[in-house]
Amino acid sequence: MKNVNVVLGLFYGDEGKGKIIDYLSKKHKYAVRFSGGNNAGHSIEVDGKKFAFHLIPSGILNKNVKAVLGNGVVIDPKVLIEEIDNLKANGYSVDNLYISDKAHIIFPYHIELDGMLEDIRKTRKIGTTKRGIGPAYCDKYERCGIRMEDFISNKFKELLKENVKNKNVILKAYGYEELDFNKIYKEYSKYAEILKPYVCDTITMLHQAIDSNEKILCEGAQATLLDIDFGSYPYVTSSSPSIGGLSTGTGIGARYIKDVIGVIKAYSSRVGEGPYVTELTDSTGDMIRELGHEYGTTTKRPRRCGWLDIVALNYAVKINGVTAIAMNHLDTIGKLDKIKLCVAYKYNGKETKFFNTNMDFLKNSTPVYEEFEGNFGDISKCKSFDELPKNAKKYVKRIEELTNCKVKYLGTGPSREDIIVNG
Repeated sequence: MKNVNVVLGLFYGDEGKGKIIDYLSKKHKYAVRFSGGNNAGHSIEVDGKKFAFHLIPSGILNKNVKAVLGNGVVIDPKVLIEEIDNLKANGYSVDNLYISDKAHIIFPYHIELDGMLEDIRKTRKIGTTKRGIGPAYCDKYERCGIRMEDFISNKFKELLKENVKNKNVILKAYGYEELDFNKIYKEYSKYAEILKPYVCDTITMLHQAIDSNEKILCEGAQATLLDIDFGSYPYVTSSSPSIGGLSTGTGIGARYIKDVIGVIKAYSSRVGEGPYVTELTDSTGDMIRELGHEYGTTTKRPRRCGWLDIVALNYAVKINGVTAIAMNHLDTIGKLDKIKLCVAYKYNGKETKFFNTNMDFLKNSTPVYEEFEGNFGDISKCKSFDELPKNAKKYVKRIEELTNCKVKYLGTGPSREDIIVNG
């Protein structure tokens, strides 16, 4: 009964997971988000209109799919309601949306603390989106967080009062303005009433779906190299966007997993601080950014761009047990005359093909490249791998050789239809 498929990012996020999820969700009954908060963003273009999802699973655009926010997600109610309203305004039903009663809520004090902590780090900034994600997860593990089941119950007022009082002590100690409990309670009580109809026991619901042999697609936010354990710590997110986060964020066990699809771009990018071995700080990096429209879905920040890194990719493939790769932006990289692929690092005068998240290692490693011919031309009309130009096929095949993993899905343009299934 392996009827659960998983879509994960393999680098620093922004790989185009939303497009792959949207495509695959047509063959699934459930689309489940299992980690992160509204620090993530999935973009999908449908009929010329671009949708940006920060919380709701991308699969909701397929009307036959049940979209689930799992217990591992931290939810900003205001943002979620904005997404619900936007979908309704564009003619989409949200009757197929379900929210875990175990998911934790983000409150104004989380956002305030997030900004405060980033300010006091000064030269050691992490590059957080300041959306309150980290402090919300801190409360979860400190066991003072407010879960969705509390949020919609009569316990909410007292729990919120205690949290606001405790957080104000911290804010005051650092010279920040204290928050008004009554104002927060009045505003968030309204949000609770709006979201209450969507809240349910998603763990039981998903296991009933598994027992009924219904297909489930699970999606992670961010990506492996931002994982709290396996990423470039401390320049990481506050959750587990790798395969481990699936079970803790949904209640789905490993025995039910069939395929793990790892999403990459034909180049790489990163938002925020932290080491990035293949980063290009020259005109080529600028060109990739402009050709790929590399600006954050959530923050609008310009992304740092560089060549695809096979060393890091192999690390992510192994950690996640990836069974197939989905590669977006093949059309973008094909607009360059020459393309480079990082096949090894040079560290302390020695060449290595093994990745390590140690800060000294990453900051002092230099990439070893193989070069390929670009100029793929317009590939958006290609509907099969065989139709791709020779240079494009050579680049893809080399990635398959180096990773020992099939590149099964190829993004050839911005639209949801611009995709090749390779085998």
